Amino acid sequence: MEPASIETEKPPPRTGSLENPEVVENVPGHVIPILEREFDDFDTESGRFLKGQLEESEFIKFRLKQGVYGQRQPDVQMIRVKLPMGGVTPDQLDAFASVIEKYVPLRKGHVTTRQNIQMHHIPLPDVTELMREISEVGLSSREGCGNTMRNVTGDPRAGVLDDELFDITPYAGAYVRYFVRHPTTQAMPRKVKTAFTATDADNAITQIHDMAFIPRLRDGVRGVQIRVGGGTSIMPRLAPTLYEFVELENGDYLKVTEACMRIFDRQDFLRVNRARARIKVLVDKIGIDAFRELVEEELEGDWVAQRDFSIDEIRMDHDEQAHAPASQPAYASPNGDRREFDHFMSSNVELQRQRGFSTVEVKIRRGDLTPEQLRGLGEVMRRYTGGYARTTVHQNLVLRWVRNESVYEVWQALSQLELGDPGADEITDVVSCPGTDSCKLGITSSMGLNQAVQDRLVGMQIDDPLTRRIHVKMSGCPNGCSQHHIADIGFYGASIKVGERTVPAYIPHIGGAYEGGEVRYGKRLKTRLPAKRVPEAIERWLRFYESERADGEQFRAFVDRVGAQEFELKVKDLTMPIEFNLENMNQFVDWNREGPFEVKRGEGECAV
Repeated sequence: MEPASIETEKPPPRTGSLENPEVVENVPGHVIPILEREFDDFDTESGRFLKGQLEESEFIKFRLKQGVYGQRQPDVQMIRVKLPMGGVTPDQLDAFASVIEKYVPLRKGHVTTRQNIQMHHIPLPDVTELMREISEVGLSSREGCGNTMRNVTGDPRAGVLDDELFDITPYAGAYVRYFVRHPTTQAMPRKVKTAFTATDADNAITQIHDMAFIPRLRDGVRGVQIRVGGGTSIMPRLAPTLYEFVELENGDYLKVTEACMRIFDRQDFLRVNRARARIKVLVDKIGIDAFRELVEEELEGDWVAQRDFSIDEIRMDHDEQAHAPASQPAYASPNGDRREFDHFMSSNVELQRQRGFSTVEVKIRRGDLTPEQLRGLGEVMRRYTGGYARTTVHQNLVLRWVRNESVYEVWQALSQLELGDPGADEITDVVSCPGTDSCKLGITSSMGLNQAVQDRLVGMQIDDPLTRRIHVKMSGCPNGCSQHHIADIGFYGASIKVGERTVPAYIPHIGGAYEGGEVRYGKRLKTRLPAKRVPEAIERWLRFYESERADGEQFRAFVDRVGAQEFELKVKDLTMPIEFNLENMNQFVDWNREGPFEVKRGEGECAV
């Protein structure tokens, strides 16, 4: 007789397995579930690659899904850590500081225009340990790169704005959790960038995104307007409206998005030319009405019944106000010369709709933060914000839930970290991509130009309110990482051939816009400026605007009235050919560089 079988209780799958992914807290910064097994897999695959047992082309595809990106410098990597809606906690800032000190030679983290934080020049053997360490505080680089659903961005003040219909944050969080590791979005023709804005002011700039959502209310039901097919780069397009209203609570917005992704994923014609393989190309080719017909047809498919679109288990509900800092008996107050603090108050501080609280925007020069600054910001957050902050699409950080009476102390603390500059989102808050500091696609040193332009603008001591509202952005190549297309004054990197030598140069865009719900692309000038002459060109254009504008005329309206040709004429002498001689040698050297300039452009991995 066979022995009786003894039923034993099967142990639950280990935390971090696909069957039991780690549950994360419902606070901004803890959105993406962490799977420990992915770190083991990365360790294994990177080891195989380093031993020559795995083809580079296959390894690139693998590591990109884990947010690990190749650089123009050999044998080092960039890690792009996703911060959905920009949310980050003090413990996470501490973790960034720690891994930067251990693994990042340049000792800095870089806040991007996609609200991520990137770390550069990391040797491949160190990557897995870095990812493990940041995962302990809920940070993930999963799908930070590759042909996936990239970081979901949003208004950093969502939930605290006067004119918002409701807080979009919980629904953006559900969107992130639904699509991360989703089988449909792992090998699309190209990446997909998503934005959730909070109000019609559209601080998330939804119209330049592949997928975008704007809050709407209809008969008390929460929903969103959905836009599809925006983007910058070599074919700038503004996203048209797919649907005026799609429900949120029943998960319809997830269903419609998945239908869009399924359609996009099947467009093999897009895969032929990876540089143009974006959903905007499809929408532009067939039109939004025809695309909507495809979506309607897709929603009739059998796959819909196989999905669970309920958001009850994945929405990110968290009551920040319940954890806001308590009032203290006394706070420091300004005395003496208040001019700089008053400028800080007017440019960096906004009242929240919750009485007694404000947001404080931290102006981060070139988006770079040192370990000391990261830890210092964490301490400021713990003491003055209840632990809440979000990065911005302009490479800054917004502190939330700051008590109005504590703003001066916050400014003092930030100033000690060299982060107390006024002028957030003003003309001196210059935005740039990393350029040739790290990017394979970079042509010029956009970070070097950023510093030179910022120094010039600060030296001009601009106090004209309308001039202060001008935005300056530059990219190191024609792609749109710095969003130069929508700047009042934007540039992208290029070059000028002078005999056998080459001059680093930039092509300007004038008159773009992205504020107040109005998004438009600037006019590309028929001008090519040597990199070292760009600061002078900007100053001439600003003086031209100040001297010739009508009363109260904003810069973009001035551009429309006088025309692009007038701006070209103002800098015509700066575009004149440069003779290589002792006097002009510096024109043949890029900003922040020492050797002669030459174009060294590799194949970018964003299209792999």
